[in-house]
Amino acid sequence: MWLANFFISGSMTMVVPFISLYIESMGDFSEGYVQTWSGLTFAVTFITAFVFSPVWGRIGDRYGRKKIMIASAFGIGISVFLMGFANTVWQLFLLRLFMGIVTGFIPMSQAFIATQTPKEIAGKVLGTLQTGTITGSLMGPLLGGALADAFGYTSTFKWVAITIFISGLLVLFGVKELKMKFSSDENDTKKYSRKEVLQHILQKPVLFVVMLLSALVQIAHFSIQPILSLFVAEIHGPVNLAFFAGIAFSAAGLGNLLMARRWGIIGDNQGYIKILIILLFAAGFVYLPGMFVTNIWQLVILRFLLGLSIGGIVPLRIAYIRQEAPLSMQGEVLGYNTSLRFLGNIIGPALGGTIAASFGFSAVFLITSLLLILSGLIMLYVWYQYEYESSGSHSHSYSSK
Repeated sequence: MWLANFFISGSMTMVVPFISLYIESMGDFSEGYVQTWSGLTFAVTFITAFVFSPVWGRIGDRYGRKKIMIASAFGIGISVFLMGFANTVWQLFLLRLFMGIVTGFIPMSQAFIATQTPKEIAGKVLGTLQTGTITGSLMGPLLGGALADAFGYTSTFKWVAITIFISGLLVLFGVKELKMKFSSDENDTKKYSRKEVLQHILQKPVLFVVMLLSALVQIAHFSIQPILSLFVAEIHGPVNLAFFAGIAFSAAGLGNLLMARRWGIIGDNQGYIKILIILLFAAGFVYLPGMFVTNIWQLVILRFLLGLSIGGIVPLRIAYIRQEAPLSMQGEVLGYNTSLRFLGNIIGPALGGTIAASFGFSAVFLITSLLLILSGLIMLYVWYQYEYESSGSHSHSYSSK
């Protein structure tokens, strides 16, 4: 599963560096037209994924998550393969839209692993899975850009599609789905309606806030993405701009990669929510000095430290959901969680670009830092009120996690 996640995440990010260049090659367009349609074509995948993630999660709960992962992999592969033959911007836009509809592999793999894993080691296992996603995301843009330069856009789309098909085959022949192996609780085998799933989330304030954090953290993390290259240009100059912007971008991913599994293990031992709160505050305070950065290496160090702190947030959130949601609804709950992440992916870049245009780059670091610290405060308050205090009056084996 780690290898399949590596292929999928890497393949989906391979095409990101040259989408705007691909659109530019389709005709004699103005710079504004290319920028507008690049943004729309990039965003439409997240918008449709936001809508369809809970749907795929619910279907996976009912009919098996392995089937959904296979269908998603082949659906993504077909859409990417056809992108290589797109002749118009509209064709590319519609194929990216379709890719968003079938983009359910990674969240479904998280639900699959969560339901096949004992609660006591969920953080460790999900952290390990997360390293596959991160590694693919780190290598994808670099490899995609190199392939596009060497072989052209059409060939790159075809090679990307092949790696996605390989991921589907890995799941088809290399993964076995076990049914509810780690629970004898009747709640884990019950069929839940959509209303019951939503009621379960809303009746657990800590779980509800954990899911809302999916959007807030993504907004904060992605707010810097659209302006990172521009910020690097301002503090470093135009010399080897793409190279140094790539280093700054990848530094956070490297830190994330190094600590994702470790934070998962610590969460298993110390409690998921306690560690999550610590990481939210740490990420917020690490982002704040970005306001005062004056050279590229200061930025790279801060991005690396951000990656170290933010690396555990995803596996800890999913491990907590694994703990608090019955097995037979976890795919749908994780689907809502993924939808909120995609919502953050949509809002974050738009918010960061708007703030930078209005108040400058420093303001983006300030707002992002405050947003992460605010998330930590909200999480601390809700956890203390609804779980920490109650654990003092009666035994709660897992509630503090």
